[in-house]
Amino acid sequence: MTSPNDAPDTDDNPRCASGKARLFVEGDLRGGASLTLEADQSHYLVNVLRMGAGDGVLLFNGRDGEWAARIAEPHKKRCVLELAAQTRAQEPLPDIWLLFAPVKKARLDFIAQKATEMGAAVIQPVITARTVVTRLKDERLQANAVEAAEQCGLVAVPEVREAAKLGSLLERWSAVAPGRRILFCDEGERPGAARAALERLAGEGWRGAPLAVLVGPEGGFSPEEREMLRSRSDTAALSLGPRIMRADTAAIAALAVVGLVLGDW
Repeated sequence: MTSPNDAPDTDDNPRCASGKARLFVEGDLRGGASLTLEADQSHYLVNVLRMGAGDGVLLFNGRDGEWAARIAEPHKKRCVLELAAQTRAQEPLPDIWLLFAPVKKARLDFIAQKATEMGAAVIQPVITARTVVTRLKDERLQANAVEAAEQCGLVAVPEVREAAKLGSLLERWSAVAPGRRILFCDEGERPGAARAALERLAGEGWRGAPLAVLVGPEGGFSPEEREMLRSRSDTAALSLGPRIMRADTAAIAALAVVGLVLGDW
């Protein structure tokens, strides 16, 4: 395998990993092919990073692994790249979904970015009884997930889904996610019991099963929602400790706990 030339000093740039310019693209990646970037990515390489002909870039599309490419035509609006060789094979994300109640914009960006870094395969906003933010920009969530994948060296980007009402989603769950079990973060659970609960579930056959982590809004789930969730055979409650967390913190903490005990950590 060949590696691209070192890019300019990009350590502080959010789209670079290990000093290499790294981009997510939609097109197919194969040896000897050429690829023309969209205007924003062309601007990023040529104007922001000041890269020129012959400089190396890493590309991935979520299907064909990671590829080394070189800039053939450094146009500011349509930069042309030539693909050299695959540097990494395609790797799947851990089969964990994140279902979360939306929060305000800056913290919503944080959830999308950090959930991507934690390896979530699907990011699904859910509208609960106490959710305050109900209008979302799916393209903004997707852009944050893409930039996080570019930065942390992933070769796949999680799927960002449209927001859905919690009750409606659960009614359709067997069709939407057949066989997938739900771990919901319940402030009513005894603090300090998360690890024991997950280890117990693993002993009951949950280990290796596809999972979804569900995090409620900052006001918590309503009593009716907690009762609905607890009545389901495919759902288990999870404690995140004695401290009250913001919703964005809780989402990432839950992914970390699950990843450690039942996932890929």
